[in-house]
Amino acid sequence: MTEVNTETQAPKAFNAEAFAMNIAKAMETSGQALAAYLKPRENGEAKDKPPNEISEVIKTFSTVAEYWLSDQNRVSDLQSKMAKAYLDLWGSAVRRMAGEETKPAIEPSPRDKRFKDPEWRTNQFFDFVLQLYLLTTQWAQELVKNAEGVDPHTRKKAEFYVQQITNAIAPSNFVFTNPEVLRETLASNGGNLVRGMKMLAEDIEAGHGTLRIRQSDPSNLVVGVNMATTPGKVIFQNELMQLIQYTPATETVLRTPLLIVPPWINKFYILDLKPEKSYIKWCVDQGITVFVISWVNPDKELGKKTWADYMAEGPLTAMDVIEKVTGELKVHTAGYCVGGTLLASTLAYLAEKRRQRVTSATFFAAQVDFTHAGDLLVFVDEDQLSALERDMQAAGVLDGGKMAMAFNMLRSNDLIWSYVVSNYLKGQTPSAFDLLHWNSDATRMPAANHSFYLRNCYLENRLSTGSMVLDNTLLDLSKVKVPVYNLATREDHIAPADSVLYGSQFFGGPVKYVLSGSGHIAGVVNPPAGGKYQYWTNDNIKDIKLADWIKGATEHKGSWWPDWQQWLEGLDAERVPARAVGSEAMPPIEDAPGSYVRVRA
Repeated sequence: MTEVNTETQAPKAFNAEAFAMNIAKAMETSGQALAAYLKPRENGEAKDKPPNEISEVIKTFSTVAEYWLSDQNRVSDLQSKMAKAYLDLWGSAVRRMAGEETKPAIEPSPRDKRFKDPEWRTNQFFDFVLQLYLLTTQWAQELVKNAEGVDPHTRKKAEFYVQQITNAIAPSNFVFTNPEVLRETLASNGGNLVRGMKMLAEDIEAGHGTLRIRQSDPSNLVVGVNMATTPGKVIFQNELMQLIQYTPATETVLRTPLLIVPPWINKFYILDLKPEKSYIKWCVDQGITVFVISWVNPDKELGKKTWADYMAEGPLTAMDVIEKVTGELKVHTAGYCVGGTLLASTLAYLAEKRRQRVTSATFFAAQVDFTHAGDLLVFVDEDQLSALERDMQAAGVLDGGKMAMAFNMLRSNDLIWSYVVSNYLKGQTPSAFDLLHWNSDATRMPAANHSFYLRNCYLENRLSTGSMVLDNTLLDLSKVKVPVYNLATREDHIAPADSVLYGSQFFGGPVKYVLSGSGHIAGVVNPPAGGKYQYWTNDNIKDIKLADWIKGATEHKGSWWPDWQQWLEGLDAERVPARAVGSEAMPPIEDAPGSYVRVRA
C-alpha cells in the first residue's frame, strides 16, 4: 500500500538567479508586445491620432475646474481639507508603527473585490497605500459632486471620467503595491511576469496593434461545437442577416411561430450558449416554432445600411419568409436590447401601414424611451457624436473593439482591470467561460445605422415622442395595439429598469411589465432549472416610479421564463403538428448557427 504524505509542502525558496533570469525574459517579452503594437503602425495598417475622448475629458474637467478656481477661498478650502486628510493618515501610520491600535481613516466597500486579501489590512505598507488611494478617490469624487452650476450631463461625464481614472491608478493594478501579485512574483521567482508579458504580446497581436484583453480561454469554446448547438437550419439569407429555423422537439407546436430579433451590437448566441442555458432550446422544448435572425458582421461595403434597411431586410423580410415556410401570416416577436428598439419601431411602422403581421411583442431589456437611458448616455452628446461620425465615415463602420470597450468601461474594475491583474501581472490564463467568450466576440456596426441609432434614440429621443421617420413614415408607438411583455432587469446599467418601465406607457395596447433579478444578461438568460434569482409582477405601470412599483409588486422565486410562456399561451394556445424545417420554396442553406455568426471583428 502506498503511503500518503499529508504534510504541507513548504513554499519554494526564493531563487535570486531564477528571478533575475525571469525578469530578463519578461523584459524581452515586453519588447515583443511593443513590436506587436508598432508593426501595424509601421506598415500602415493602423494610424495613431489623439483619441476624441481626450479632448472631451479635458473640456469636461475644465468646466468643473472653473467653479473651484473662480473663488480663491474654495481653492484654499479644498487644499486644507485634502492636507488634513493626508496628515491624519500619516499620523495614524506613525502611531501604528509605534505599536498603537489605530482606526482606519477610510475603508473600502465590503463589495470591492480588489482589496479582499488580508495583507491590505495586516501589512502596514499596503494598508497605508490603500487608505491613501481611497482618500484621494473620495476627494476627486467630491470635487465633481460639489461643483455648482454644472449641467447634469457634464457632471455625469465628469463622474464617469473620475471613476475611470481612479480605477486605473488603483494600487491593486501594480506589482509592487498589490500584495497578492508581489507574493506570486516572489514565490514563482518572476515566472508570473514572464507568462503575463507573453499573454500581453499575444493580446496586442490579436488586436492588430490594439490591446484586446482576453476574458476567457477561447481554445475550448467554439460556436457551433459547444456553444450555439440547438439543432436547426439557415433557411434564408441576405446582405444583413441569416434566418435560422430550429428543429422541433415536440410532436405538436404552437400554431403561431416566434421570431426573435437579437441585438447586432453582440451576437445572437447569448440566447443559445449551452443547452442547459439556452433560451432558444427551452422555447423549442416547450413546443414553439422558433426563428432567429443572425445579423451579419458588416464590413465597409455595408457602411451605408440604415436603420430602415435593418428593419426592411431584418424583421420585415423574416416575417415574409416565415409566412412562406409555415403559412402563418402573423408571428409572436421578441426583441433583445437594441433588437427590441428596432422591433418597436417595426411595430409602429406596421401599424402606420395597417399591416397586421404580429400577434404579440416581447422585449428583453429594451428601451423605446431614452430619457433615463443609463450610463451609456455619458458617451452621447453633439460634440462626441459628431466626432464619432467623422471616424465612422472614414472607416464605413464602427470597429467592434470600440463598442466592446465602451461597454467594458461601464464596469471597468470587473471587465478590464481584474483581467489586467490576473492575466498580465499574475500570469493566469482565463478559464473557459461561455458568457465572457460571447462578451468578447465583438461585432462591427454600419456607420449609417449606428449614427441613426445614437442620434434618433439617445440624443433626440424620437421614437417615444412620435417624431422618428422610417421609409418616409412617421412612427407613433401609441398605434401599436398588440399585447406586450416588457421585461426589465433590476441591476441593468445599459437599459435601466426605470427606463424600461417609463417606456411601457407609450404603447397603445396592453403591457405586462416584469422585473427580473440580476442584470442585462443574467437577468434575461435565467433558465428555470437553475432556480436562480426572482422576478416581480405588478399590473400598475401608469405614471409610477420604479421604487413605488416594486413596493406594490409580487415577488416570484426563480426564472421568469415559465411566466412568459403562460402569458404567450394565454394569447393563443392553438397547437398544430410539428413543422418541418424549411420548405420546397425555402430549402435549408446550411446548419445552424450559420456562417454569419462565425465572422470575427
